[in-house]
Amino acid sequence: MADFGGGELDTFRAEARAWLEANYPAELKDPNAKTDPEAVWGGRRFEGDSTDPQIVWQRRMAEKGWTAPTWPKEYGGGGLSPAEARVLDQELARGRYRPPLLSFGIWMLGPVLLEYANEEQKKEHLPKIVRGEIRWCQGYSEPGAGSDLASLATRCEDKGDHWQIDGQKVWTSYADKADWCFCLVRTDTSKKHEGISFVLIDMRSEGVETRPIRLISGESPFCETFFTGVKVPKGNLVGRLNGGWEIAKRLLQYERQNISAGFGEGGSAGGAAGDLAQIAKQYDALAYDGGEFRTRITRNKMDFQALRLTIARSAAESRAGNGPSAATSIIKYAAAELAKERSELMIEAMGNQGLGWGGEGFSTPELTAVRGWLRTKANSIEGGTSEVNLNVVAKRVLGLPDPK
Repeated sequence: MADFGGGELDTFRAEARAWLEANYPAELKDPNAKTDPEAVWGGRRFEGDSTDPQIVWQRRMAEKGWTAPTWPKEYGGGGLSPAEARVLDQELARGRYRPPLLSFGIWMLGPVLLEYANEEQKKEHLPKIVRGEIRWCQGYSEPGAGSDLASLATRCEDKGDHWQIDGQKVWTSYADKADWCFCLVRTDTSKKHEGISFVLIDMRSEGVETRPIRLISGESPFCETFFTGVKVPKGNLVGRLNGGWEIAKRLLQYERQNISAGFGEGGSAGGAAGDLAQIAKQYDALAYDGGEFRTRITRNKMDFQALRLTIARSAAESRAGNGPSAATSIIKYAAAELAKERSELMIEAMGNQGLGWGGEGFSTPELTAVRGWLRTKANSIEGGTSEVNLNVVAKRVLGLPDPK
């Protein structure tokens, strides 16, 4: 996957642009076209579905390997160089193409499998991730192990020919819709960090139960997940026994990079507030404060642009090097704070109309504004709390000593 020069990249750009234009389903070219939002995540329930244009788009991109463009072709990826992948990202953003596949498998699990899994595991799981055949969830946090993740207590016992897992996870995103779970478990109770292993669990296994958690926004994307006497094949252990903490930290770097990428070029996070100035004019929010509100909107817009440039630089460094670094914690923290600020500005711009929850008298943007504002509170929790990320920055980036 060597990088090419300008002329070869120009050729690749022209070829990619032509292919995207020819293969993007006509039904999706209407920005208001409605498709099944769950189809974007793929999974077992969509294996036989060939009618949804989103599934058609997903499968065409997967055949090219462009759902995971930089992964090796031998595992179903596109085999693109970092420079080519950057061009592809630009063309997808330029054409405003919908994401072909949303996938924790692509964003988090796949990269660590490429790094830590054995060959059999790579060949078994990576092509299915690329094709969107399996939807994954993440089994990390527990009721007594959130910010202090290494305190997790979900037990994984060696039963000779299999592992047996007992315990509970919480805040498991889309566990009720997932096919498989990548999970941290305790395989040694005598050690904290060195007693954790990384296993893959089929969610259809007997003894797995999920319960959705209703949030203040009215949505239920998170679940409690219970494991009671769940049997897991020995071959589902990734990496070495009791070596899961190293994998866990690496995966969190990919998770934080992905969360932040939603605020970068072509990203959709915070997009509803992208025209804050127009919204403020619409609701006459700029008329009475002597320019102070206008200044705050401008500052937020400038800060977001700086964040996007930083994300682009970090992504280029990640592709050219050995994956994401501790710098992902800087970006993730900044993205969370700016998203909260932008959402608060939108509510303030709309005034009382921005507090609509239901009923007549509110437009669709007004009804979604307060829910979006409530959702941004989770930005400072998911993927590691802001406090945890600031600690990572202090130790890993700035090299500051632990407090005495």
